[in-house]
Amino acid sequence: MQLLNIIQIILLILLGLATLYIFIFSIASLFYKQRTYNSNGNFKKMAVLIPGYKEDEVILEVAKSALEQDYPKNLFDVVIIADSFKKETISELETLPIKLIEVSFEKSTKSKALNKAMAKLKSKYDIALVLDADNLMTPGFLNKINAAFEYDFIAVQGHRAAKNLNNSWAVLDAISEEINNNIFRKGHRVLGLSSAIIGSGMAFKYTYFKELMATVTAVGGFDKEIELKMLKAKHKIVYLDDAIVLDEKIQKSEVFGNQRRRWLSAQFHYFRKDFLNALKDLITKGNVDYFDKAIQFIQPPRILLLGAVIFLSSCFIIVNYLLNNQFIYSIYWIILAVACILSFVFSVPKIFYNLKTLKALASLPKGMFMMFLSLLKIKGANKTFIHTQHTSSNSKINKS
Repeated sequence: MQLLNIIQIILLILLGLATLYIFIFSIASLFYKQRTYNSNGNFKKMAVLIPGYKEDEVILEVAKSALEQDYPKNLFDVVIIADSFKKETISELETLPIKLIEVSFEKSTKSKALNKAMAKLKSKYDIALVLDADNLMTPGFLNKINAAFEYDFIAVQGHRAAKNLNNSWAVLDAISEEINNNIFRKGHRVLGLSSAIIGSGMAFKYTYFKELMATVTAVGGFDKEIELKMLKAKHKIVYLDDAIVLDEKIQKSEVFGNQRRRWLSAQFHYFRKDFLNALKDLITKGNVDYFDKAIQFIQPPRILLLGAVIFLSSCFIIVNYLLNNQFIYSIYWIILAVACILSFVFSVPKIFYNLKTLKALASLPKGMFMMFLSLLKIKGANKTFIHTQHTSSNSKINKS
């Protein structure tokens, strides 16, 4: 019985700390109010950088959509960075009023593509905006980004939302994105911390970004590397909830597994690399942002945390009852389970409380299992380029 209680205490502490982290920020996210930024009529010149690797199916839709932004045409360039595109795609892109930069690498990475493009660009820009090759900016996106930079920010993360909800995997991916938006962006900003960046829909002061990217060595997770460097230097990252960029959500279970494996590998890599430095900076410089980011990287994936808490809570409550063990342990498990579930309830937007989400929940156990398998296969994934292939969803932007 004593061994059982020791095991329970250890698990309660580990899962309790992880749950407490997301619980605090999920509650904080409920109090988020988007600040209104005013450009005062000042328009900065932007480079809209769109790197793509074999993205022939979506790149034309993305390029044409980007050109439709209601922003002074002479003050933004759509820069398509084409890696391994088909000749016919290149020919079609060349007919558009964009800057087309073809790149080729023995081992392709997003950071290499961005660095190559910025080395070739001759125009002087004020802002670098990075999109994925499947991203569609909603109307007014560039204007909102421009206005935020009037307040002397160095980095801004836009609100990345789902472009498609055409199957259960896409719905679950979209919900996961919004949970992260609430916890790691809204909740963090409410409590005075920096927003997390995502890898797309993010903007930076151009000269700073160019210098920062030149120091990047990551194969996967370059956004995590630059985020750590920014936070170590005590730069704040702002979040714009009303500046929405649409992102294609995964549509196959195997893509879900590969994508998560890459993310998890990058997180563990940067936790090992930066945790001690972040702890030192917290103690000597009071750098809470940097330490918080390091802690984020060791947080279990939300879907696995939810599954583990529900499963273990149920098991230990039953075991404690059958063995007539101290009831207090079952109380602790109930409190943990309720706090974890509430964290998700607070973080999932109301628009997802519908029948489509209920249907998608049937795929959740498989998603939890695939996430667990991803944990077993993460070794070296951040050192390998794992490409997520996108497909044209023929989605229309809601302009209301």
